[in-house]
Formats: sequence, C-alpha cells, structure tokens
Amino acid sequence: MAEVELLWADAYVRVRLNRPDKRNALSPQLLQELAEHLQRLAEDATARVLVLEGAGPAFCAGADLAYLQQLSQMPALENWQDSQQLMRVLWQLYTYPKPVIAKVHGPAIAGGCGLASACDIIVAARHGARFGYSEVRLGFVPALVGVLLVHKIGEQRARRLLLTAELISAEEAERLGLVSYVVEDEQLDAFVHELAQRLASYSPASLRLTKALLSSLHGMAPEGALHYAAGLNVLARLTEEFRAGVESFLRRERSHKGG
Repeated sequence: MAEVELLWADAYVRVRLNRPDKRNALSPQLLQELAEHLQRLAEDATARVLVLEGAGPAFCAGADLAYLQQLSQMPALENWQDSQQLMRVLWQLYTYPKPVIAKVHGPAIAGGCGLASACDIIVAARHGARFGYSEVRLGFVPALVGVLLVHKIGEQRARRLLLTAELISAEEAERLGLVSYVVEDEQLDAFVHELAQRLASYSPASLRLTKALLSSLHGMAPEGALHYAAGLNVLARLTEEFRAGVESFLRRERSHKGG
C-alpha cells in the first residue's frame, strides 16, 4: 500500500501521509515516496500549491520507533544513510519552489513536527492539533528538526521546546511563532482550501522568487542579502506575470479615474 497519496483539488494538491494505523510514523518507504512525489510535483505546472496532511487521527507521530530500534543494532553507515534520507526531505520541503501548507489536524510530534516546520505555513486545528519534540525523552537528539526549528522561532524558544520535550497546544504554538493560523477544528478543511486557492491564484514566478529569497537569507550579511534581493527584483520585472499584473493594475486605476 502506498504510504503517501495525492489528492488533487483544483490548482493545488493534497499530499497525504497514509499510515494511519502507525499514526503516520516516518518509515523509509514513506520518506522515499514523499521525496518522489515532491520532485514530480515541482515540475508539474498544474500543481501550484501543496497541502501536506495526515490520514487518521494524527498528522505525524515522528520516527517509526520499531524501525529505529532495528537501526540501533546496525552499523554507523546505515544509520548515516537513514538520517540523510530525512535530511533531504526536510530540505526539499524547506526550499520547495512552490508554497507548501501543513494542515495539522492532530498531533505533530518529533519528526512530524519537523515536517510541519519545514513547510511555509502551518494551519492548525484549535483542539485537535498538538506540537512537540519528544526526542530527549527517548535518549535521542532532535538534531535535524532542531536546525529548522531554530530558524523558524529563534534559539531561545527552540531551547524550551527541544529541552523540555513538552507537548503544546495549537494556540501556544502560534504564540511561539511555529504555527501561522489556528482555526476551529470543523473549519480546518474550508480554511486551508480557501488559503490554497488564494495562493494558487498568484503568479507562480513571483512565488518561486519570493521563496528563493526566503530560503537564502539566513547566514547572509545585510549588504550581500540586499545585492541578492536586487538581482531577484530584476528577474521578477522580466516575467510575463509581472508585466501583465502591472498592466492590469494600471487599467483599473485609469478606469477608476475615468469613472
């Protein structure tokens, strides 16, 4: 059975983690399928926005502990290769050329919370969603997910979540800057649909360049970042979408003044 499935909805695609009996725990198969789907959808012009979601009661419970137990008995090289697989998927999401929305209806724990934090926008159900990094409880290290969390919410707040391993509500996650929107559970589907439709109506080139900007700024000195941003401005001005957008705006302005 496929561990990741695609559900098409107008101009966006729902990418659903599909191991509900395992609370969508991250297996090698799931990560491989997710990486392959992301690669194909990046090249598909009809998929303008992605929505990452989970089947069953959880968004994603993190690593498959039974598989991790097996890995603990294996050589370091095999563990390194497994860790690299998760690293590649997280980076693929973080630098994805199209907007990615995480729709979190239930628990997003450890690696699952890392998957969500790699997305551009997290929309969480007020009562069902929970967020946390439980690794230290198991004698593990929230290494890969911790890197993205620090970028997302800052070192001090990340220290709290990574060291205490506490499970926090959607509202607390929003207060800390991890979650973008908190909505009532019964409104989650409609809210994400409207948001995805809105993003899909924008210029793909503009969104792609904006995402490139956001993915590249960390670590840049201010002057270097400004030079990089100036170059992106030039590229944006040469796109057909920009020219059409400006012309449409000016037509509306002329029409308004004429009326």
